[in-house]
Amino acid sequence: MIIRKSEREILKMKEAGELLANCHKEIAKMIRPGVTTLEIDQFVDKYLEEHGATPEQKGYKGYEFATCSSINDEICHGFPRSTPLQNGDIVTIDMVVNLNGGLADSAWTYAVGEINHETKRLLEVTENALYKAIEQSQVGNRVGDIGHAIQSYVEGENFSVVRDFTGHGIGPSIHEEPSILHFGNPGKGIRLKEGMVITIEPMVNVGAWQSKMDDNGWTARTIDGKLSAQFEHTIAITKDGPIILTQQ
Repeated sequence: MIIRKSEREILKMKEAGELLANCHKEIAKMIRPGVTTLEIDQFVDKYLEEHGATPEQKGYKGYEFATCSSINDEICHGFPRSTPLQNGDIVTIDMVVNLNGGLADSAWTYAVGEINHETKRLLEVTENALYKAIEQSQVGNRVGDIGHAIQSYVEGENFSVVRDFTGHGIGPSIHEEPSILHFGNPGKGIRLKEGMVITIEPMVNVGAWQSKMDDNGWTARTIDGKLSAQFEHTIAITKDGPIILTQQ
């Protein structure tokens, strides 16, 4: 069942989204060679507590951390760790914030130090794909329009789109219907309606789109060891167009 949100509920989610965006701005200042994703995770935990919020995924299905921290060939759901980031790495920090019952979800991929040209292109294309998808998030459009916008652009830039993980509805639960695929055909799938709140979170690979799971049962990585990036916003569907609730 798709739960459409009231203006009051969307406002609460927007407040959570603003806090989440501010947290990402602080994370961006921390990203450098030598820092660890465990240090970033501990910072996020403390930052949210100080601002009256909680990391919603901490404890979700037994997950132990405030963030997911995916490095290089890890697509998503990487565990924070004590291994220092190195120059040339990329790292995706993904989190869900609960502020007074309003939820917001956003992931961002950061460059660590100096990255090469292909890696820069990967980050640029992935972020561009997110915003092309947001443009399609209009009342009356369908989820296939979102997926097609991502797939056609990304594949046209000679990268691939992960198909094993999707965006989703959100609030008051982390994952709600509908699923938001990052590939597909225009004019197909569930129609977008006013009051829906969704995440759009394309995961884009340098090589093959397929993934494999680590033994921890959480972390997905590319099958060929090539890099993967992700950018995600929480979006409210309104009669006046999409509203980015996690805008940085």
